[in-house]
Amino acid sequence: MSILNVEHLTHGFGDRAIFQDVSFRLLKGEHIGLIGANGEGKSTFMNIITGKLMPDEGKIEWAKNVRIGYLDQHTVLEKGKSIRTVLSSAFDFLFEMEAQMNEICSKMETASPEELDSFMEELGTIQNLLELHDFYMIDAKVEEVARALGLMDLGIDRDVTDLSGGQRTKVLLGKLLLEKPDILLLDEPTNYLDVEHIEWLKRYLNDYENAFILISHDIPFLNSVINIIYHMDNQSLSRYPGDYDKFQEVYAMKKAQLSAAYNKQQKEIADLKDFVARNKARVSTRNMAMSRQKKLDKMDVIELTGEKPKPEFSFKEARTPGRYIFRTDHLVIGYGEPLSSPLNLEMERGAKIVLTGANGIGKTTLLKSILGLIPPLAGCVEQGDYLSIGYFEQEMPENIHTTCIEEIWQEFPGFTQYQVRSALAKCGLTTKHIESKVKVLSGGEQAKVRLCKLINRETNILLLDEPTNHLDVDAKEALKHALDKYKGSILMVCHEPDFYETLATDVWDCTKWTTRLV
Repeated sequence: MSILNVEHLTHGFGDRAIFQDVSFRLLKGEHIGLIGANGEGKSTFMNIITGKLMPDEGKIEWAKNVRIGYLDQHTVLEKGKSIRTVLSSAFDFLFEMEAQMNEICSKMETASPEELDSFMEELGTIQNLLELHDFYMIDAKVEEVARALGLMDLGIDRDVTDLSGGQRTKVLLGKLLLEKPDILLLDEPTNYLDVEHIEWLKRYLNDYENAFILISHDIPFLNSVINIIYHMDNQSLSRYPGDYDKFQEVYAMKKAQLSAAYNKQQKEIADLKDFVARNKARVSTRNMAMSRQKKLDKMDVIELTGEKPKPEFSFKEARTPGRYIFRTDHLVIGYGEPLSSPLNLEMERGAKIVLTGANGIGKTTLLKSILGLIPPLAGCVEQGDYLSIGYFEQEMPENIHTTCIEEIWQEFPGFTQYQVRSALAKCGLTTKHIESKVKVLSGGEQAKVRLCKLINRETNILLLDEPTNHLDVDAKEALKHALDKYKGSILMVCHEPDFYETLATDVWDCTKWTTRLV
C-alpha cells in the first residue's frame, strides 16, 4: 500500500535546478535511505513532502490520516523553553482537547436540556480520546523517554538553548518518539549524537514497524537500518533495493554499462557521419547517404552526466612548533559551573588525538579553553611555542549574510578572484554554489566553505570540532586522506570510529574526567 506518492516533481532556486520531473513512492514498512552528494536537494525534498516548501511543479499526495514526524537538522529551539516543555509539546493536540472539554463544562452551566445532552455526548467522546492516548500519564511518559535518552541527568527543566548540538538533537528525537507518528522523516539524526545513543537509535529503527525516510552520510549506520536506497543525483531520483553496499555495486555496474553503450554509439555516429560526408555528393550513393542521415536524425543519443567535482583537501603546514603543543595545570572548564575535575593534560608535537564521550560533557568547551576563547574556572592552559592554530567550529553563525566568495575574501584579502574561486572549487563547490549566499547552502556545503578557510592557512596544530558532520561520503574520504598526510598535530572531537580509528595516535575518553552524569 502506497503511503506517499510524488509525481513529476520539478523544483529549483533561481536559475539552479534541484529536481527535474522526479517521481517517488513510499510503501508500508519500507525503511528508506535517501542519499546523494552535498547540495543535491535531500533536505529540500523533505521540506517539499512535509509542505514546508511548495514545488514549482508536481503532485505530492499522502494517504489519508497519516501522522508524519519530521526530525529537521535546522530546527531552532526557542529560548525560555525547558526540555520538559519541548517534550510535552508532543501532546499539544491532547492539551487542545482538554481546553475544549473545559470550555464545554463552563457552557453546561447555562445550557438548555437539549444542549446539555449534546454537550454530554461531546464530553464523552473527548474523554475517551484522552484516555486512549494516555493523557493522564503524560508526565510519566515524558520522563520515561527523557531517561532513555539521558536527558534526565541534564535536568529536565533546563533551558533548551543552553544545550549542546547533540543534546538538542536528543530533545527533538524524544519529542518525535512521544508523538508516535505513522511515518518518520529523519534528516541526519546521528549528527552530534555520541556512540551510545547512535546505537540506541539503531536498535529503535530496526524495531520500528512503520515506514521511515532517513538522510544520512554515516554509512555503517545506514547499512544497519535501511532496506531501500533512493539516490538523488543530477536532478533525478533512482530506487535501489537493498542497503548502501548493494547500491554501490549496482550503481557501479549501471555506470559501466552506460559508458560502454555511450562509447559504442559514439563510434556508430562517427561512422555514419563519415559515410554521409563521403557519399552524399555522388549520384550512385546519394540514397544510401540519405538513409544513413535519417538514421542519424532519429537516433536517441545517449548522454553521460558530468562527474561531480570531488573535493581535494590539502593542509598547508607552518614551521615546526616546540615539543609540547599545550599543557594544562589543574584546569577546570565550564560556563559558570564546572564541567570537569581538575585536568593535568599534555599534548606533544605530532600527536593526533581524538576526544570522545557523551554529548554535553565538555569536549567543545575543552577545545575553546585550550584556544583561550573562554576563560577557565580554575587552573590554567599553557600553549607551546611557535603554534599556528587552525580551528574548525561545528557550525557557522546563524545570522551570516555573506556569499561564499565574500567569506573567503574576508579571510584572505590578498587573494585574487581567480584564487578565491579556485580554492572553493578544490573543496568540491560548483560555480553556482560559489556565488550563492552561505546561509542558503546545505550543511555539507557550508562545512566545505569552513574547510576552505582552514586548508588555505598555514597551521601546525588543527583543533577540529565534529568535522565530519554533514559531509558526504566523497568529502569525508578526502578529509580523512588529507588529515592522514598532515604532518602537524591534531586534536579532534569525533563520534565516527570509522573515520578516526586509523588516524588517531590516541583516543581520550572525556567521560573519565567530566563532572556531568552520563
